Formats: sequence, C-alpha cells, structure tokens
Amino acid sequence: MSRGVVGLILELVFFSLAFGLRSVVQWRRTGSTGFIRPRRGAPAIELVGSGLFVLAIVLLAVGPVADLAGATRFFDSVVIAAVGMTVATVGVGLTLWAQVSMGDSWRIGVDQSASTDLVTTGVFARVRNPIFTAMVLAAMGLALLIPNLWSVAAVVTLVLGLQVQVRRVEEPYLRRTQGRAYDLYLAAVGRFVPRVGAVRQLG
Repeated sequence: MSRGVVGLILELVFFSLAFGLRSVVQWRRTGSTGFIRPRRGAPAIELVGSGLFVLAIVLLAVGPVADLAGATRFFDSVVIAAVGMTVATVGVGLTLWAQVSMGDSWRIGVDQSASTDLVTTGVFARVRNPIFTAMVLAAMGLALLIPNLWSVAAVVTLVLGLQVQVRRVEEPYLRRTQGRAYDLYLAAVGRFVPRVGAVRQLG
C-alpha cells in the first residue's frame, strides 16, 4: 500500500472520529455539535485564526493526494515513514483522549456569549491545550510519512493558526469568563507542553 493511500486512510479516520463522531456525541449530550462559527463582526484576528486552521486541514488533505500524483518528497526513507505513521497514529489517539477528557465543555471555536466549565483535571492538569498539541503531533507524523511541500505547509499553517487562536482568542475569552480560577490555571500549567508557557504574573 502506498504512502499516499495510508495517509488518506489515517486522515479519514482522524476527521471521522475527531470531528464527525465527536460532534454527534456532543450533540446528543448537549444539543450542540460543538462547532462555533466566528460571529458576525468578529475581530479580524479571530477570523485569521479560524482561516489558518481551515487552510491547514485543506493542506493536510492535499498532501497524500499530491503524493499519489507524484509530488516530490524531501526525502524517501522507509524508517522515517514508519516513525511518521507511528507518530501520526499516537497523535490521533491523544486527540480523541483529550476530547473525551474535556467532556461537555468541548468546542471548536469560541462562543463569546457563553461560558463553559473550566476543565483542569486529567491531561488538562498537565497541558492547557492538549487537543491542539495532539493535532500538531498527528500533522507532524503525516509530514514525516508524506514529506512533501503540502504536508510541511500544513504543519506550519496549523501551528500558526493554533498560536493565534489560543493566544489572541481563547485565552482572553477564558480570562474574562473564568476570572481568578483561570489566572491560577495559567500560572500553573503549560500552554502546549508541560511547564512551558505558564503565565507567572497573574492578571
């Protein structure tokens, strides 16, 4: 089986479970799919974060297709490809685990008029954004499996989009809605990896 086909299968499984199945479960439990579109008149930075995220998803899908079409790979190593497949699979699994750990508070996007429970237990006691970390891990694994321009661009775009979304949209929203509890959480837990990105000065 070619790498392009393996990549497409991995992505199909990932999108079906992480977005499709998860949104169905969320809808049955809360009456909402969890997908929040940017509101009308939203700040430009919010649209930038959402746009980069969508672009990254598109680029991820293009990577395997381009590989099947004969796109040039940066390197052609069976060992690195195997490592990439392993990393991607782990990333998918961790994404699903973090989503389940978030429970009914799971969302894609931010509803500025609503407030959900602040989840600080389980994996969220170690990392503030474990879902995003796991998604980047999955994307990096796919880039190792299918090392072409599209896959690498997907990783870069995803990282940029998540940085914008977290730093400029989600963190200000959570500080406003969760107050002191979120300030304490910011000071104790890393943003994307343990111990890195904790905000020591409380606001």
